[in-house]
Amino acid sequence: MRLPSKVTPYSESTISKFPVLLNKLDGKDLRPLNLYTLTRSHFEDINEFAETLDCLFALGQIELLYPEEVLHYVGRVR
Repeated sequence: MRLPSKVTPYSESTISKFPVLLNKLDGKDLRPLNLYTLTRSHFEDINEFAETLDCLFALGQIELLYPEEVLHYVGRVR
């Protein structure tokens, strides 16, 4: 996880990518591949995307729903 620091500006940090993903998930659940397709211009590569998802999972902001296999933004009501 890249945190903002003297070396890493906020815009290049993992934290700055949170709103990108959460805004896409606000109002609808998406499969991980569909979410990546919609947001890939904001990420250097798939690893940065996966790292951002990991952080959001760890913070309890998103979850993977089964059996649909879609990402759900926990901060909103279904």
